Amino acid sequence: MTDLSVKMEISFKSIGVVHTPFTSREGMPIQPSGAAGILGTIELNEDLVDGLLDLSGFSHIYLIYHFHRSDGFKLQVTPFLDNKVHGVFATRAPMRPNQIGISVEKLLAVRGNILEIENVDILDGTPLLDIKPYIPAFDIYKTEKSGWMENNRNTPRQVKSDDRFK
Repeated sequence: MTDLSVKMEISFKSIGVVHTPFTSREGMPIQPSGAAGILGTIELNEDLVDGLLDLSGFSHIYLIYHFHRSDGFKLQVTPFLDNKVHGVFATRAPMRPNQIGISVEKLLAVRGNILEIENVDILDGTPLLDIKPYIPAFDIYKTEKSGWMENNRNTPRQVKSDDRFK
């Protein structure tokens, strides 16, 4: 059995950068479903272009990225879609112990080291950690419950980011 009290230091290198119209967190979409039609690009590091082979065959991709403008973390937060406090692991809030974000974006085109994407909910200049294809056979689950969101009437289409996670 692993001793869970042991903390490991882990580091990642950016594989590229995400370019979007959003230079400020305030007023930007909080999820891709609230960013319909918003375009962006990914500038992948040139030495990784070979890793894009066959990616253009997928309509959507997961982007895993670093919340580079988020400082520190809180274990309990009030998320954008609610006015009640929840544990950070029950939310998608950016102030996390490991400041990692994930979004599913529509992939429009791959041109060399540039990926054109749509429905972007990410800050301009965000360091990209990984790209993975979205595969419905792997990624779609019938859910039985969705926690505090079940009775929440707000949707990502209605709610925009504000300054609560500065």
